[in-house]
Amino acid sequence: MAFELPSNDMVRRLGADLGMDISEEYAREFLEFAQVFVPDFRLVERLPDEPLPVKYPRTPGTRPEPADNPYNAWYMRTRIQGAATGKLAGKRLAIKDNVCVAGVPMMNGVSSILEGHVPDGDAMIVTRILDAGGEIVGKSVCEYFSFSGGSATSATGPVISPRNPGHTPGGSSTGSAALLVAGEVDLAIGADQAGSIRIPASFSGIVGLKPTFGLVPYTGIMGLDYGIDHAGPMARDVAGCALLLEVIAGEDGIDGRQRNVVVSPYTEALGQRIAGLRIGVVRESFGLPESHAGSDQAVRAALPVLQQLGAIVEEISIPWHRHGMPLWGALANEGAFHTLLGAHGVGRHGIGAYPLSLITALSGWRARQRAAAHAQGRHAARLPPGQAVPGSLLREGAEPAPAAAPRVRRGAGKVRPVADADPAIPNAADPVRRRIARRGAAAQLDHAREHLAVRPDGPPGDLGALRRNRRQAGRPDAGRPALRRNDGVARRACLGAALKSGCAQTPPACSIAATVSNLRRQRSLAAPARSAASMLRHAA
Repeated sequence: MAFELPSNDMVRRLGADLGMDISEEYAREFLEFAQVFVPDFRLVERLPDEPLPVKYPRTPGTRPEPADNPYNAWYMRTRIQGAATGKLAGKRLAIKDNVCVAGVPMMNGVSSILEGHVPDGDAMIVTRILDAGGEIVGKSVCEYFSFSGGSATSATGPVISPRNPGHTPGGSSTGSAALLVAGEVDLAIGADQAGSIRIPASFSGIVGLKPTFGLVPYTGIMGLDYGIDHAGPMARDVAGCALLLEVIAGEDGIDGRQRNVVVSPYTEALGQRIAGLRIGVVRESFGLPESHAGSDQAVRAALPVLQQLGAIVEEISIPWHRHGMPLWGALANEGAFHTLLGAHGVGRHGIGAYPLSLITALSGWRARQRAAAHAQGRHAARLPPGQAVPGSLLREGAEPAPAAAPRVRRGAGKVRPVADADPAIPNAADPVRRRIARRGAAAQLDHAREHLAVRPDGPPGDLGALRRNRRQAGRPDAGRPALRRNDGVARRACLGAALKSGCAQTPPACSIAATVSNLRRQRSLAAPARSAASMLRHAA
């Protein structure tokens, strides 16, 4: 489509968005001035695209039948045979479904936006795996936009842990961990922004590595934010992890995250002595509210063993380590919002590859969500109470209907909006889910305010002191510092946390309702209340 200048009215609306009062005459003069750039923009559109290379033949693959997918860990099954020889010859690999594999559908856990998208190039690590003789046998299920540490948010449904059926294998590289434990693959690829390799490795009893930033190229992988994206190996043992890292690490000349990357023959380090190895133990990493006492004890018990083997173990202090999660939450939530929904999955102005097929797939998300919301409003009256709108109705392209007025609940002297039903989840508007949604939204906002607030003297406040002051004063707001500019950060963080909902509803309510729905489908979960709380924390 040839580039066209915006209309006079659009220029005035854009000005209003920027706080500028633009007259019709000024808008016309601006458009006359901008006309000179039109030929250059159209020339850029005509320049040839250069997709990522595809070196090995393959088939699109198929969605496995339930009988062939007992843990719901496969998204697609395929067979792509690499080189005849190499370090990975004879190894079968699963690739996380946020990694581009040319010709094989990629959904990244999101059916409403990405289902049906087929990449036209291979991610750099996919090419390296095939060059090393590996065989890619499928795409593994991941969480919704890979934005959860649990296993209950993917559009394909919950992934079950083969290690402990009825429990979560951890996420967001959920399927990769489950397939390794089940013995269906030898090695797997994961991606990690906040634990999405390490959490499933821990929960599933395998080995996963989040490499040093930039060590493994992220070219051709759908991320969350340029500054926190990592791709890495997953295996059943350390040797397998070292072998896969040896294949995929190193600069590719494309990814701007990579600067002066130093690689090593990691498999040669296996079995070597650790005498002289310096290990720092972060004092503030123990005794956290979210810590497990048993985990803290196990780590401390390992320290004298490492010292006996010759390692130099020293305790160090990083005071802001305790603020790590709030800081990450503000950066990642806002970064992911702009990357996924504002820049169509690839970000802006970063050095690297820009897969146009992915940009195209994500660019129409607003129109699709509006169509889904209108279709729900139009057809809801024809459905039994609590029943979701069929997906076929959302694709009819029916004439949009006006949005229904929000329902309200009255009580305690306040009028509060009630979360509407998620079109993908039956009974999403039931009272339990509404309570959880409201609680979750309030908790996210309170968490962001508390942790991101700035005291008059500048540094973040002591959280324990804040809570003690509130208890002593007998009201929740006592002791809370002035929010100042960070209140805006809190609101954006709360909004960004709902990215994975991908729907037109109140974001936190929809996001948490989706998580609760999938948790209910796993009725065999041990300690369901505790598991639900854990999932909601990861979703936030």
